[in-house]
Parts: sequence; C-alpha cells; structure tokens
Amino acid sequence: MASSASAMRALTSFSPVKLYIPRKSLISSPTTKTLKPNFKISNPYSLSSFPKRSFSCKSQLASTTPSDSERPPTKVQELYVYEINERDRGSPAYLRLSQKSVNSLGDLVPFSNKLYTGDLQKRIGITAGICVLIQNKPETKGDRYEAIYSFYFGDYGHISVQGSYLTYEDTYLAVTGGSGIFEGVYGQVKLQQIIFPFKLFYTFYLKGIKDLPKELLVKPVEPSPSVEPSPSAKSCEAHATIANYTD
Repeated sequence: MASSASAMRALTSFSPVKLYIPRKSLISSPTTKTLKPNFKISNPYSLSSFPKRSFSCKSQLASTTPSDSERPPTKVQELYVYEINERDRGSPAYLRLSQKSVNSLGDLVPFSNKLYTGDLQKRIGITAGICVLIQNKPETKGDRYEAIYSFYFGDYGHISVQGSYLTYEDTYLAVTGGSGIFEGVYGQVKLQQIIFPFKLFYTFYLKGIKDLPKELLVKPVEPSPSVEPSPSAKSCEAHATIANYTD
C-alpha cells in the first residue's frame, strides 16, 4: 500500500510537456520553388507499343462497278412506227367530264389504234392509253393533252410513254419503260401528227437495251397524208406480221 501511494504522488507531481513548433514551418516560404517530378508515365496503349505491320487499301469500286459486258448499252437506237386509226376499234372515245360543249380541262380520251412498222409492210401491234385534256387552243384549232400510253409489239414486249400530246404540232414524249426486249429502256419519242387522229408517225430514240431485231429496224416511208399499210399487212397475213402481234 505504501508503494502504491508513493506512485500516485509521483504521477500527480508530473507536469505536462509542451511541444514547440516554429510558425514559419507552417507557412510556405515565398521563395519556395515547386518541384516538378522528373519521371514519365509510360502508356501501354501507345502506337509504338504495337508491332508495325504493312497493309494496303483496296477500293471496293472495282468490285461493285459492272464490267463493260454487264453495263447496259448507252447507244441510241432509232425505231420507226406508224399508228393508223382504221375506224374499226371505236377509238377514240371522248368523255366530256367537264360537261361543257367545247373541249375543256379534265375531259378524257381513251384510245387504241393499230401499229405498223416504219416501212408499212408489217402489222406489229396496237397502242393503248388515255389522254387528259389540259388546254383547248382555239387559235391553233387543236388541244393540248397529257398522255399516258403504251405500244405493244407482240412477243417482243411493249414500250410505255408519257408526256404532252399536241394535236396541232410535233412533240416529244418520255419513254418511261418497257417489257420483254424493251425491259430497262429509256429515252424519248417524237410524235408527228400527219392527220389527227387517224395517222401518226413516231420516231423512238431508245437507250439502255440490246440491239433490236432486224425486222423492226426498217427504212421508214416518208410521212405524208397518203401513206397506207400494205394490203398484206392490213389483212394480217402470216408473212406480214410479227410473232403473236398484239391485236
């Protein structure tokens, strides 16, 4: 017990120790220089870390561009055709939707006439289509129509056209497509009125198709009011028609 009491007196008589820290050490000196680390961080994904390999770029244009043998022909082929209204098909039919006594906007004219080769020696088919009257032209004694129609060539297929149809002067229509040997065709056709609506002459300027058969590529008869199909073509004799001509 005596030793414990002496120990307690020693602890109570012990004075605490104070640590002295200079104030200057807590404030950085204005002359202190910032030290920059003198080391580099290596980037494991830098280009220099990958092995160098040579490569070449090949354009896909060569693989996607068709060869000359596959590319559609761009040459222009001329095809001559006569359209003759022989007054035996009930064509044209005039539908006066305007309900006016004179030709007026909106009137419809469905039609279908016979087709002959440019030399008038063979029957080849028919036209079939419709015209919408756009404007009556009294000063020209004619009308302006918007026309959509087709030329049918029997087993050879057909050609479709669209555009202005003028009854008083020549005009051009767009060739919009076709079927059979005319699949993929484009170009234009010149419409020449000889005697409206009974005799018309067409010159097609066709692109995008293979060479036309020789029996269609004939030297045309010069257009005139007196032109007529040959008797054998008019009577549709076997040697004066194309295969399965459209009727």
